[in-house]
Order: sequence, then C-alpha cells, then structure tokens
Amino acid sequence: MLRIAVPNKGSLSEIAAEMLAEAGYSGRRDSRKLVHADVRNDVEFFYLRPRDIATYVGSGALDVGITGRDLLLDSGSAASEVETLDFADSTFRFAAPSGGDISELAHLAGKRVATSYPTLVDNFLRERGIISSLVKLDGAVESAVQLGVADAVADVVSTGATLRAAGLDIFGPVILESTAVLIGGPTDHPGIDRLMRRLRGVLVARKYVMVEYDLPHEKLELATQIASGSESPTVSPLKDPDWVAVRVMVCADEANDVMDQLYDLGAKAIIVTAIHAARL
Repeated sequence: MLRIAVPNKGSLSEIAAEMLAEAGYSGRRDSRKLVHADVRNDVEFFYLRPRDIATYVGSGALDVGITGRDLLLDSGSAASEVETLDFADSTFRFAAPSGGDISELAHLAGKRVATSYPTLVDNFLRERGIISSLVKLDGAVESAVQLGVADAVADVVSTGATLRAAGLDIFGPVILESTAVLIGGPTDHPGIDRLMRRLRGVLVARKYVMVEYDLPHEKLELATQIASGSESPTVSPLKDPDWVAVRVMVCADEANDVMDQLYDLGAKAIIVTAIHAARL
C-alpha cells in the first residue's frame, strides 16, 4: 500500500481531505482516527500534525505527504517537494516597531527575531550574511516585541492588519511564498504516479470549466481564437449544415468574459458546466 501522510488539523487539513476525496480516495469518518486504509485504492492514510509530516516522509517511514512548503523547509527534512497543490497560500515577511531603528534587512544583524519557523528564517538570513538570535514561538509572534522578548518578528502576512495593530511595520524582502505541496521521500513507490495524476486532475477540474455553444460554421475560426481549449475545441455538426456545436475547456475565472465574446460573435445556447475530474 502507498502510505500517505495527511494533516490532521489546521488550515491544511480540510482542503487536503476534500482534494483527496475529489481524487477518488476514501478518508476517515472519525476525526479521532489516526490511520485509515483505503483498500480499494491500495493506499493507507496517516493523520499527523502538519509540522511533523515532512519528518516522517523524509525518514522513509511514509511514502508521500501533504504539507506546507514553509513547514517542509523549516523541518530540515530530507523530503522534497513533488507537486504544488495550490491552496493554503501564505507569504512570510519581517516586521519591526514603527519608527524604530529596524527598517532594513541589514538592521537585523545581532537582533532578536521571533518566529514560528526558526530554521527557515535562519537559513534565509545566513544566506544573506546576517546573523540574528532566533526566538522560537508557536504562535502570536506579533506580541513578542511588545512583551520584550524580541526586536523584530518574521511571520505569515496576508493584509498586514494584525502586525499593524501590534505597532509593527513590514520591511525587507519576502522570505517565502508558501503553499500546500505534495512531498516525497527516499522511497519510489509505484502508486505515487497514480496519486499525482489524480491530484493533477483535481487541480485542472478546479481551475477550468466546460463551455458549450452553437455557432454559425463560418465564424468557427474566430471563436477558436477566443477560446482555443487544451488542444482544440470539439466541434460537432448540427441538423442545420450552416451551424456547429462546440465544446471547449476554459479557465473558470475567464468564463464570463469568454461567454460575452462568443455571444457578441453570434453564438447561441451558451452553457457553462463544472468539471469534476480530468486527465490532460
């Protein structure tokens, strides 16, 4: 069986479970259950703390796992990124007190920096020749400066509102753009390729929709320029020899714009449907 590590809680957990279900795998029904065997698909799921997944996969105890790129890099594990899964995006930045003496990366030399990702941040600073004292915290690092345990922080930033509320300003370069990833270890299990194909199919299904419409045959070339599809549109004849039925896959966030352009071109009966699974 292919042994897969899955986050048991946090922002990664729910979406990872949904993605695996969309890929055709059965998951646990009891949140207290730590191991679940999907015999039909010849896989076994291990529900672990997201921060521990890279360690288990890197050691070879498990074949693959779903975790964050930030957690993978911070773990120091031998596991490696196999596939980007495009959810749970986050950005890591430095922040320091507004109007203080820390406003550039070089100012962190010899300073105390609070973070939940000490290995990741330390590597980033050392690669740039900066040696700082890292203060490891499990959360709410924005309070570290106010409470006097750090001079600056390195944390996840979305809007920056939480940091500003703590009297901190963001500065310096982006430390890391993180997202959920599939990671692999030293083992080369034959089931990994199948898992990757299925997950890629889910990613395609989430990003694209199927557009179907009827169109005068003479305008088919112009319509193809509007929406060319993965390879090319599927074109079928209609009873009226001057018209054709067209099916084409387009990016979901472009669907309405494509529909407007096709309508202006003369297309009729334009229908958009979701894609539940795909293989490209």
